[in-house]
Amino acid sequence: MKIQFLKYQYLVLLFSFFLNQNGLSQNEEKINDEFNLELEIEYRYFFNQGLYRGQGQHFPSVAFRPEYFIEWDDGSQNINFSGFVRLDRDDKRTNWDIRELYWQLVKPKWELSLGAKKVFWGVTESSHLVDIINQTDIVESFDGEAKLGQPMIHFSYMINMGVFDLFAMSYFRERQFPGEKGRFRTPFLLEKTDFIFQSDLKKWHPDFAIRWSNSINVFDIGFSHFYGTGREPLILPDNEGNIANLIYPIIHQTGLDVQATTGPVLWKFEGISRLNEYQNVFAFVSGFEYTFGNVKNSGIDIGLIGEYLYDNRGVLALGSMANDLFIGSRIAFNDTQSTEILLGGIFDLEKSSKLFSLEASRRFGTDWKVSIEARIMSKISNSEFLYFFREDSFARLQLLKFF
Repeated sequence: MKIQFLKYQYLVLLFSFFLNQNGLSQNEEKINDEFNLELEIEYRYFFNQGLYRGQGQHFPSVAFRPEYFIEWDDGSQNINFSGFVRLDRDDKRTNWDIRELYWQLVKPKWELSLGAKKVFWGVTESSHLVDIINQTDIVESFDGEAKLGQPMIHFSYMINMGVFDLFAMSYFRERQFPGEKGRFRTPFLLEKTDFIFQSDLKKWHPDFAIRWSNSINVFDIGFSHFYGTGREPLILPDNEGNIANLIYPIIHQTGLDVQATTGPVLWKFEGISRLNEYQNVFAFVSGFEYTFGNVKNSGIDIGLIGEYLYDNRGVLALGSMANDLFIGSRIAFNDTQSTEILLGGIFDLEKSSKLFSLEASRRFGTDWKVSIEARIMSKISNSEFLYFFREDSFARLQLLKFF
């Protein structure tokens, strides 16, 4: 991976050149910068043999996450860099990426960002339907939480009636799919080149988005609209059920996310309407989280979570969450080690499919963190997309070192 680190060093040199060109130096103006490095040692074990030839059960890997931040002009200008490198048994999971690299100008009522950036929208626990800006890195995480950086111009304007965020984007980030040795793959290997773009401009089609957000009494509200190449690819069958097209469509997606805080209860909702040439999608997640604070004066908070998931695509929904119920619990020990546990299960209300999950983490000292994760699939219906992964229940151990 020597070439990858040379590229990171090259980026730091570019930062220095940028500062020099703007007449900035440590002698002329106070510059604050910070470099952090996170080392991850990971081991994933899949309980069952893979369904497809070449798949393994043991997946040790190592990852590096360098971060660099520099600010000047009394903090009104800054550059953010976040990189990622992973070495894994699955050659498609072995990769490097620039998660973020952008310049930002901060003013009292507005902010401007230029470059590759990650933006998160959403309030619910089991699914983030409205989170549309960044492509999902599905080889990195099963739950879709890992994202790729998206090149953009991001303008944020803050007034009394809320915050308006405007996005202009280009250079589409395609999804990477697992390789022959990887898990969570279909019987047929999917490559980036297998997918076509609806637009003749392909990955250079311009994308645009706007979002309004505000806090009104007990409500935190976000309302958004996205136009451009959809981040989720479509697998279109023919009349006989065989794959006819693999395509990234041009979509319009309108989203609404709302969270209401009423004492110990958080009421949550996310909903989308997505229109394209091939299908009209309506989906939502709605539920609550009730927290029992400081249980028996122990300092421990226990949250109970319940959410309902609906997607009108039914079995064509890649997440296989068409008419499901999520029940979970979040336990925060509120100790100096930041010990946290999240338990949950998704239950299909029409079929036998069930998906159980466990996530837990704890710090050791100031420089170490241990995380465990488990995903257990049970009685997955053969009419759901998850049926391809029915033998992919796994446990993951992660050790993090911070420098």
